[in-house]
Amino acid sequence: MKGTVSLFVIFFILLIFVPCIGLLAGHPDPAKKSPTSSASTVISQISSAATSSAAVSKTANAAKKSGRFFRILDKTSGRILTVDELDFLRGTVATEISPDSPPEALKAQTVAAYTYYARLRKQNRQKPDSSLQGADFSCETGKWLIYVTNDQMKTRWKENYTKYYDNLAPAVESVYGKVLCSGNQLIDATYYAISSGQTENATAVWGSASPCLVPVASPADIYAPGYLTTVKMSSTQFQSAAAALGCTLAGDAANWVGDIQRTDSGTVSSIKLGGKDVKGTDMRSAYGLRSANFSVSYANGNFTFTVKGYGHDVGMSQAGAIAMAKQGESYTHILSWYYPGSKLATL
Repeated sequence: MKGTVSLFVIFFILLIFVPCIGLLAGHPDPAKKSPTSSASTVISQISSAATSSAAVSKTANAAKKSGRFFRILDKTSGRILTVDELDFLRGTVATEISPDSPPEALKAQTVAAYTYYARLRKQNRQKPDSSLQGADFSCETGKWLIYVTNDQMKTRWKENYTKYYDNLAPAVESVYGKVLCSGNQLIDATYYAISSGQTENATAVWGSASPCLVPVASPADIYAPGYLTTVKMSSTQFQSAAAALGCTLAGDAANWVGDIQRTDSGTVSSIKLGGKDVKGTDMRSAYGLRSANFSVSYANGNFTFTVKGYGHDVGMSQAGAIAMAKQGESYTHILSWYYPGSKLATL
């Protein structure tokens, strides 16, 4: 009996200490799923985030050390801002596209913006525009046009700042330095909010051809919020706007608007207004329309414009880029789609 009790005591002590020895030795049972596997995943994620953060920091430091910057005339303050390239890209992408957009759309926007403004900088430094007072181009920080500071992002985004910035900044920084070229020249990488369903030819809108700015399909845009808008105004208001275009409107208002000519993509190339031919782009400006792809009707003393899209429709549609990114397309595919014939390069 005493021997049995002694054996039981010894067994009990071994039961307690053997697992402890195993833990101290640090050798998990290979036949079982480790109970610390989730913790290991978290540690791995933290390590990955730290590596990513280090890469972002390295990119930011490289941008500052590069000595490359933009001189921007801020029409809000009247001052010329000297902004390093990476700060500018974060600031301009924030003004152009929703900060919670898919990363691949943000990357496409970054490359297009860097290409566009680097080209503009080169042009203005070679042949300065006196109205810019030595700047490369202008912005209006107070209206969130072209560029804003990080403090402005904090003010506008409020409690969403961290979420938005942590989505936007890494995407921007990951493609910093990438540009689009045709031959050995930067392309005129224009962009805008929403196409009318097919992008436009630069020649049709601005009168001169530009490499890689030709019509491509952008069908997802028709589902974008704000794709279709209407503008209504009285005959008096319509008449007043026409006067600014040098058109005299008299007689029956139902006869003020005549034939409309359109491009293959649907933009109004010309419209008869009081018997005078007016460019669709001029009509857009005079009547405050979102795009030059419009129709106009008259009834009961009022005119109604029905407008498709938002912007000049040349180059990359931001709504289209977002839709493509959501479908799993890469930023390189998005850029090659909206700027056919362009090549990705490093500046």
